[in-house]
Amino acid sequence: MPAAFVFKRNFFMANDFTKLENSLDKKLQLKHLPITKKIDGFVTSVGEVFNWIWVVLVAVIILNVILRYVFKSGMIELEELQWHLYAVGWLVGLSSTYVVDQHVRVDVLTDSMAYRRRLWFEFFGILLLFLPFIILVLIYSVPFFELSWETSERSTSANGLPARWLVKGFLVFSFFLLLLAGLSRIIRVLTTIRLGFEKIK
Repeated sequence: MPAAFVFKRNFFMANDFTKLENSLDKKLQLKHLPITKKIDGFVTSVGEVFNWIWVVLVAVIILNVILRYVFKSGMIELEELQWHLYAVGWLVGLSSTYVVDQHVRVDVLTDSMAYRRRLWFEFFGILLLFLPFIILVLIYSVPFFELSWETSERSTSANGLPARWLVKGFLVFSFFLLLLAGLSRIIRVLTTIRLGFEKIK
């Protein structure tokens, strides 16, 4: 069995979050509390479920290509379904990617810092930049979704998909998950600053 397949299977299908966490090359080692384990476990579990969207997306793309180039019959519904699925998968994946610390980071400043100073840098980054941004998006995305729901918004194309509000609803859902992930991480950072970090053996 190829190593890449084994890694993906273990990464996406892990039932025990602590095992999942220990299998990753963490960029900043942080202590866990029972509450943060529950939050992170919930967020990653949701992410694992929605990872199947990528399989569905690939199938839809292949079907659309076959219909267009073999049978000369493209479908606007399938084209819209592609970006709907991509949007949902990407949005929900933000939070689980953040939990396991596999998001893109610019560590030019922190690489040369002492461990404790990096923790404080992480804390203020979350408190002053990350959480305010998440809250701002939630403030504006809720009425954005509500308007779509109340007007039963659908595609502007004649043969397009209905229920455009469903995709917009995932904007609220995904940033709520991201808010949970951010709160969990800032708790972990504060706990590590206060108690120190004991490396898991």
